[in-house]
Amino acid sequence: MITKSAPFIDKQVENLLNPKNSKDFITVTDQDWNENIKTLIIKEVGKENFDFIDEHVTHPSKDVFVTATRTYFNIDKIDINTYKTIINLKRVNDFRRINKYFESVNSKLDIGGIFINHVETYAVRKNRILKKLPEPLNYLYYMGDVFLTRVIPKLKLTKKIYFHITGGKGRVLTKAETLGRLYSCGFEILEERNVNNVLHFVARKIKDPVFDKDPTYGPLIKLRRLGENGKIIKVYKFRTMYPFSEYLQQYVFEKNKLKEGGKIKNDFRISHEGKIMRKYWIDELPMIINLIKNEMKLIGVRPLSNHYFSLYPKELQEKRIKVKPGLLPPFYADMPKTMDEIVASEMKYLEAYEKAPLQTDIRYFIKILQNIILRGKRSC
Repeated sequence: MITKSAPFIDKQVENLLNPKNSKDFITVTDQDWNENIKTLIIKEVGKENFDFIDEHVTHPSKDVFVTATRTYFNIDKIDINTYKTIINLKRVNDFRRINKYFESVNSKLDIGGIFINHVETYAVRKNRILKKLPEPLNYLYYMGDVFLTRVIPKLKLTKKIYFHITGGKGRVLTKAETLGRLYSCGFEILEERNVNNVLHFVARKIKDPVFDKDPTYGPLIKLRRLGENGKIIKVYKFRTMYPFSEYLQQYVFEKNKLKEGGKIKNDFRISHEGKIMRKYWIDELPMIINLIKNEMKLIGVRPLSNHYFSLYPKELQEKRIKVKPGLLPPFYADMPKTMDEIVASEMKYLEAYEKAPLQTDIRYFIKILQNIILRGKRSC
């Protein structure tokens, strides 16, 4: 809890008390957590939201910066390492350039610094819209909203027009994209909590941002995976996860662990359409491009991310990088359920491949076809 002593209120904060003078942002600097500041914050975000903030602010008041702004310009004005906690009372949905804002916050904090903010997630927005009108009008309204706020902003031809008109305000964001952006910008999530249909998060700076200059939003994505000799290749797939989900692998794994088949339990990063595509392997069809580029072969172990690769025993890691990854993995031949079974399945394949490459791939290819066509096996 912040230390309580003599009050200081930035002049901009006082504007909140008079709606006629209210601006797009407020700033509270060097303030004490007194009743005046509490009143101002509650006026902006509500009592329960204030309680979440108050619960997670542990630094003395002089080390805390509170603002309500949509632009990173007001963060750039802060001196580096002046504060240990930065709080924004405006929701992330209304930021014009989200990653640029997160990167600015990162640059002002030392390692271990805290950032507190909130976002209205796509799931909450959907429920809110569907409650507005009776069926089927609500679904027609919802479909229009999806096209205007999720499709148009992500198309190259319409993206600039959308942001010119809206200024980025009211952006539709999933939980996965929001948290993924934070991780890509050098933060880790300490806590997330839904309060009054708003997802609040506490993030801690752990490193500098990745500065992803080419994030993918479209249906076709390229994922960085380990190939032959440990070389990084870009594996082509149809999108099944929300944007920036790739940065959340370790976070989701630590919270949810694995289910049968080696997949993560209750993975909120996967879209509804993505679950269908994964079940019938539709998402993997673009990997034929990697096959043509000779980065992969038809039969072989899956190309893995660094995180998943790190979960494997060292002996298997060494065997894996000696050969090209495959479009059809031994997983579909053996259909293992646990991580240990997956390791055993891949080890058996690689040891057989070392002795007789062509014969092994032919044998596995036949078995995989039998499982898919005759036994109706499907991906998890």
